[in-house]
Amino acid sequence: MNHSSKPGLSFNVGVNELHGVLRVDQIRNDTLMQLVQHWAEPKDRDAITDALDELAAVVTGVAREGELDAAVEQVEDAAGMDTAQIQVGMHDIRRLLAELTEVERRTSRFVKGASDIKHPSMLPTRRHLKANPLPAQQDRQTA
Repeated sequence: MNHSSKPGLSFNVGVNELHGVLRVDQIRNDTLMQLVQHWAEPKDRDAITDALDELAAVVTGVAREGELDAAVEQVEDAAGMDTAQIQVGMHDIRRLLAELTEVERRTSRFVKGASDIKHPSMLPTRRHLKANPLPAQQDRQTA
């Protein structure tokens, strides 16, 4: 569930809480608007339709390396589409940073290593791991 004050431009934790989700509705809106602007001209419409047909064939078939990127680029060129980017204001930057920080905190809670054990009761564990490194740590140190 997205608890952002602006869900259309937000970071959120994925359903399984193992990944983050960035939602930017403005990019989708701008992309559709750029496509529709060129659709009004009959010659541009034919070129866009041909490019979309080729993209559909690549997506539904077995694509070779680079073929999907080339088909997407052809649609972008035919429709005169710009780079997918938006301007983000100062207040939204601060809000997005807070949301991303929360996503990072929730998704990385399982990736703590022995060096992250800070509680005083874990001092014996830290000493033991320092004196007796795990095999993977020994390999990394000798490599």
